[in-house]
Amino acid sequence: MIWNLRFRAMGTRAHLLVEGEPESLPPACRRIERLERLWSRFIADSEVSRLNRAGGTAVPVSPETAELLRRAEEGWRMTGGLFDPTLLNELIAAGYDRDFDEVREHGGGPAQATRRPAGGDYPVTLDDAGSTASIAAEAGFDSGGVGKGLAADMVAESLASDGAARALVNLGGDLRAIAGPDRKPWKVDVDNPFDRAGPAALTLEIANRGLATTTSLVRRWRQGGEERHHLIDPRTGRPAESPLASVTVIAAHGWQAEVLAKAAFLSPPADALQLLADNAATGLLIDSEGRIHLAPGIEPHLTLPPRALDNVSLKDRALGAKTKIRLPR
Repeated sequence: MIWNLRFRAMGTRAHLLVEGEPESLPPACRRIERLERLWSRFIADSEVSRLNRAGGTAVPVSPETAELLRRAEEGWRMTGGLFDPTLLNELIAAGYDRDFDEVREHGGGPAQATRRPAGGDYPVTLDDAGSTASIAAEAGFDSGGVGKGLAADMVAESLASDGAARALVNLGGDLRAIAGPDRKPWKVDVDNPFDRAGPAALTLEIANRGLATTTSLVRRWRQGGEERHHLIDPRTGRPAESPLASVTVIAAHGWQAEVLAKAAFLSPPADALQLLADNAATGLLIDSEGRIHLAPGIEPHLTLPPRALDNVSLKDRALGAKTKIRLPR
């Protein structure tokens, strides 16, 4: 039997599914809540908040936060800096200065001129023992998506260790799946970014993999009469301009899928597909016209033949669903 639990965590909707004993769900929920208390920039006494306030001074960090910082730096290096979790100041400057529900309701904060010079060394330092860390005074760390992906990994792996035959941890679209060799993969719907309330773009199957989707069409707000979103381009320090509407990535771990989805979104489609291939990942891109671009290696995860997606425009599908045709009387 599959047991599930839904709750709010990390500023988003969390959903845990477990095939096995239901007693494993409450401890998994508590672990997610603990990671939020350690990593959220919206909690004043979180370790990430203390790190950001320290002005370059080293502060003690827990093993979980040390692991987050390691994976974040690894993501920065594997994408050549396209994934950059140290753009908190730029994100705040674009108006994302409070919990997103408040930003969406009331609009973004005032624009600010803060901008870290492009290039240079990675601004976060973790000591060899992993017990203290520091961040350069001119930078700010945001656990964001990589934190959700890593939390999904940690919780899914703990569920497997506790004996779950299958588990799926979903933190706002950052997923990690666990399935034994004799168990069915999990089916995951990928939203149509142009109509998230409508039919899914397609359904994927995953087992023992992470999955993440990035889009600029959901977390949007207005600041000074202009529309903003949360995907900051490290090359400009501003919300990214991309030919893509969304990117979905399947990788070995949730944190990797999140890192690669963010970096791929900032790349031309051909470069994005190559980035996935170079990092043993796969997935799909949906461009601004609604066309689907499949990455090499996606076929085992598809629930329909690739040819069924030829000449499909998800944007046209969404517009068609909203258009009522009136016949003459």
